[in-house]
Amino acid sequence: MDLLTNPFASVEHVAIWLLIGFSVVTWGLALVKTIQFARLKRQDRRFLGRFWSAPTLDSAAGQVAEQPGAAAHLAQAGFAAIQIGAAGQPGDLAQSINHQDRLERALRQQIQRERRSLESGLAVLASIGSTSPFIGLFGTVWGIMEALKGISAAGNASLETVAGPIGAALVATGVGIAVAVPAVLVYNYFLRRLKLAAADLEDFAHDFYSLAQKSAFTLIPLPLAKRPAPVPASVKEAV
Repeated sequence: MDLLTNPFASVEHVAIWLLIGFSVVTWGLALVKTIQFARLKRQDRRFLGRFWSAPTLDSAAGQVAEQPGAAAHLAQAGFAAIQIGAAGQPGDLAQSINHQDRLERALRQQIQRERRSLESGLAVLASIGSTSPFIGLFGTVWGIMEALKGISAAGNASLETVAGPIGAALVATGVGIAVAVPAVLVYNYFLRRLKLAAADLEDFAHDFYSLAQKSAFTLIPLPLAKRPAPVPASVKEAV
């Protein structure tokens, strides 16, 4: 009944429950991001092992299709940029773009896409870490206002009368700090892992660019290379 009859008490309790919700979101995002980065590291390690074991760039292209992972997606974008006829029929407007420039742009854009995917959820963690102490302080202020109103109405300012309500109001500030500290630590940890993952993609992009440079930034698509030769008409008639 206190939450309904006393709006100050309700505001304090709402602030505490909001902070509890923030804490649940923080630990949920920490679990999700841990799984995401662990899976990304495992996929990239598997793909790079197969990629660098290929004898040539043409044969490596066959190991890229439908492979998961950020490094595989980067290689897919690079192969698509330098494949002859990949963007359309020979002679169309897309094919008039220099393959070197198209490869640089494709690699850069793919790295940005992978960064945006890894950055998902980090803004929420940063917001929780920066706003939780203020939400807790807001609840404390309202709680102290309620306590002072109660003390004024009672007409008694003894230590026993003041300590209890003020101490209860300070709980909101403590909860806010307890929620903010893990959120900031989790955010900084995964921001560091994001920078390391982006640096690894940058290194792989430079290596891929060097390999493509040796092949003059062109690559015959594997489906065309693997397509069987047409059967002569004389053989068809003999059959």
